[in-house]
Amino acid sequence: MAERRYKVAIAYDGTSFSGWQFQENAVGIQQVFEEALSWLEGSPVRAYGSSRTDAGVHAKGFCAHFTLTKPIPPANLVRALNSRLPDSIRVIRASYAKDGFDARLSAKGKEYRYFVYQGGILDPVMAPYWTYIHRPLDLDAMREAAAHFVGRHDFVSFAANPNRKLDSTVRSVFSFDVSRSGRKIVFKVRGDGFLYKQVRSMVGFLISVGKGNEKPSAVKELLEAAAPRTARVETAPARGLFLWKVFY
Repeated sequence: MAERRYKVAIAYDGTSFSGWQFQENAVGIQQVFEEALSWLEGSPVRAYGSSRTDAGVHAKGFCAHFTLTKPIPPANLVRALNSRLPDSIRVIRASYAKDGFDARLSAKGKEYRYFVYQGGILDPVMAPYWTYIHRPLDLDAMREAAAHFVGRHDFVSFAANPNRKLDSTVRSVFSFDVSRSGRKIVFKVRGDGFLYKQVRSMVGFLISVGKGNEKPSAVKELLEAAAPRTARVETAPARGLFLWKVFY
């Protein structure tokens, strides 16, 4: 039978997973998703994701592609997959994709959002998705610092070692906004791609700026130095991070 390639948007609560990528010693979202696909197909199916997400990171608009031989209309595919997936993983929409479409290689950019709850008491229902910080944060200083990230830079100072060879640590950040509503602070960053733990490292450093531990200009200094990340750049906890959208 002829194969059809599909593109799906997936939302997931990453709290109990080791990230998207399949791993030998932990449960990744890819493994659970492929098990549901393989049940529909009646044989093993490999799904290819738009990116690797860290353990505990969530997604609103993760993208994946795969091929099936069974002629399942996209709307039926959404219902069938969601009937087999746990409540923490939902297929939001599905469509046919061109043969050359690749969820990772065809992506033009990605948007991540990071959620911080500052001071007061954090509702337990929000705890898996918001990072709690009791100290006051200087919003203007964080915005000033975030502006230094925008542009094309070598982000090696704001990334962790992925334990695999990289062609380059240069990336482009299109925008980096920091907004506040009451006690809720949202960091929204868009770029052409991100290094391992880059977003969490950037947010972690902005929080240090907000606390007064670093000056906003320190972002520019670290980018220009282009030296491997040190303990000076803290990694924000995974639970506050969402892969919000992938652009094609």
